[in-house]
Amino acid sequence: MKVELWWIGKTKFDYLDEGVELYQKRLRHYLTFRVEEIPDLKNTKSLQTAQIKTKEGELVLKKLAANDYLILLDENGKQLDSLAFSKFIESKLQVSAKRIVFLIGGAYGFSDAIYKRANGKISLSKMTFSHQMVRLFAVEQIYRAMTILKNEPYHHQ
Repeated sequence: MKVELWWIGKTKFDYLDEGVELYQKRLRHYLTFRVEEIPDLKNTKSLQTAQIKTKEGELVLKKLAANDYLILLDENGKQLDSLAFSKFIESKLQVSAKRIVFLIGGAYGFSDAIYKRANGKISLSKMTFSHQMVRLFAVEQIYRAMTILKNEPYHHQ
């Protein structure tokens, strides 16, 4: 089973890239994990928010396979603590999908087509974070979930 974290646009801060790389490297010990950066749209100043979300959604949908399990990281998703998130990942790893894809939307969120295609939604917090910071938080939580599942001492109760 492969687990992937996808996002729209480049990460603009080196410290966030370094953090993502750290946890990505650690995750290789547990499963096949990779990140996918979907390029920012060009020339968007004349586009409305809905048009941007639609175009970003089209880029994502082109990359998804029919049997991918798509989980949106969305402010209106289900909130889980780290233990519940680890159980969630464990259950999804046993699904017949070849790939679990966690998707972080662009600055304006997701298109209706992405919401329709999604298999689920998770919220990392009731707080609002920049979509760039969420990249680091998400990969760390996936790593934390794997250490919980392996009964390793990273997570403390």
